[in-house]
Amino acid sequence: MTMSFFKSGGIIFTFAFMISRIMENSLLSAEAKEGEILPPTIQKLMKGYNKYLRPFFDNGPVTVGMSLDIASIDTISEINMDYTATIFLRQRWTDERLCFDGNKSLSLDGRLVELLWVPDTFIVDSKKSFLHDITVENRLIRIFPNGTVLYALRITTTVACNMDLTKYPMDKQTCTLQLESWGYNINDVMFYWTRGNDSVSGIDSLRLAQYTVEDHYTSVSEAIYETGSYPKLIFHFELKRSILYFILETYVPSSLLVVLSWVSFWISQSSVPARICIGVTTVLTMTTLMMGARTSLPNANCFIKAIDVYLGICFSFIFGALIEYAVAHFCTLQHSGAQNTFTCRHGVLDCDHDVNGTVRTIASESHHSKRSPSGSENKDEVQGCCGKSLSLLKGAAHLISCCRVENPYYIDNYSRISFPLSFILVNLLYWTYYLYF
Repeated sequence: MTMSFFKSGGIIFTFAFMISRIMENSLLSAEAKEGEILPPTIQKLMKGYNKYLRPFFDNGPVTVGMSLDIASIDTISEINMDYTATIFLRQRWTDERLCFDGNKSLSLDGRLVELLWVPDTFIVDSKKSFLHDITVENRLIRIFPNGTVLYALRITTTVACNMDLTKYPMDKQTCTLQLESWGYNINDVMFYWTRGNDSVSGIDSLRLAQYTVEDHYTSVSEAIYETGSYPKLIFHFELKRSILYFILETYVPSSLLVVLSWVSFWISQSSVPARICIGVTTVLTMTTLMMGARTSLPNANCFIKAIDVYLGICFSFIFGALIEYAVAHFCTLQHSGAQNTFTCRHGVLDCDHDVNGTVRTIASESHHSKRSPSGSENKDEVQGCCGKSLSLLKGAAHLISCCRVENPYYIDNYSRISFPLSFILVNLLYWTYYLYF
C-alpha cells in the first residue's frame, strides 16, 4: 500500500515537471518569435538592451520631462473630498542606448513598452486609478534618433483634495495633482515640467457644473520620506464655486419664508388660528429646507458653513415672529384684565380715599403729640435709609414702566418695522463678511 502511494506521487511530480518545462519552452519561443517579427532597426536597438537598468546608470541621474493634458474633470465630491479626472500623461527622457541613424522618429505599438525601461511614476493621493484599454491599452511609444523616448498614457484617476468648507457655498478650493517617482530617488531620476506653467493644457477649456477654474500653475518639489528624497511635480488649480445655483435653491426660498412669517403682523391678534398656522407652517418648512441643504455635505464635517449661518439666521427670524405673537397675545389678555379690574373698583377707591384721609390725619396728630426729642433723631436716621431704598425702587419701577407697552396692539406695529430692518441689516453684514473677508 505504501509503495503504491509513493509510486503514484512520483508519477504526479514527473507529470507536473514536464508541464512546467513545456510552458517555459513555449514562453521562450514566444519571446524569440516576438524578436523575430521586430523590424531590423528595433532588433538592432534591442540587442543587448537591459530594461531593468535605467539610462545613464553609471553617469548621473536621468531627467524626465512631463506634461499633462486635462481631458475632463468628471466629478468633484465634497462628501468624499476628492475629484475624478481623465488626463493624458506624457513623459519624455533620453536613453543613450536607443540612438539610431536617421532623421525620423519611430512610433511603436504600445505593447512594446514591456521591452523598454520606463519611469516608475505614480499619482500621489490617488484613491483609484486605471489605464484605459479600449480597444487596446491607451499607450504611446515614440523613439527619436537621438535616443529621446516619448511615453504617453491615458489615465482616469480619483485624487483626494482637502477642502475647507467654512465659506460654502462661497468657497474657493485649491486642489493638486502630484506626480512622484516610486522607487528612484533624486540621485537616480529628476523630474521637470517641459514648458513650465504651459506644460498643463486643457484646463482653461473645461466646463464644470458648479465650479469655474480661476487659476492654475505648476511647481517642482521633493518628497522626503524615511527611505530618501524623491522627485515630485505638482500641478495646482483653484476652483471657485458658482453661487447662482445655491441662491435659487436655498437663499431665495429661505428669505421668502422669512418674509412670509411677517404676514402675521398684519393679521388681527384675535385671529389666533390664522396667526398660529402661519408661524408653525413657516417654522416646519424652514426646518425641512435646512435638512435638505445638508444632504449634499459630509455629516462628519465639524465646520460651521456659511449656508448654515444664513439658514440659522432665517430660522431665528421665523421663530421670533412666532414668539412675537405669543408675547402680543399675552399682553393683550393682561391689558384687558387690568382694564376690567380698574372699572369695577373705581367707585370703591373713591370712598376709601375719604375715609383713609381722615384716619391718616388723626393718626398723624396722635403720633406727633407722643413724640420725644430723642425719638426724633432715630426717626431721621430711619427716614434717611428708607429714602434711599425708596429711590432705588422708584428707579427700577421707572425702567420697568419704560419697557411696558401701554397698548399691546402697538407690538405688531413695532414688529412691522423692526423685523424687516433687522433682517436687511443682518443680510448686509452677512454678505459683506463672506464675500469680501
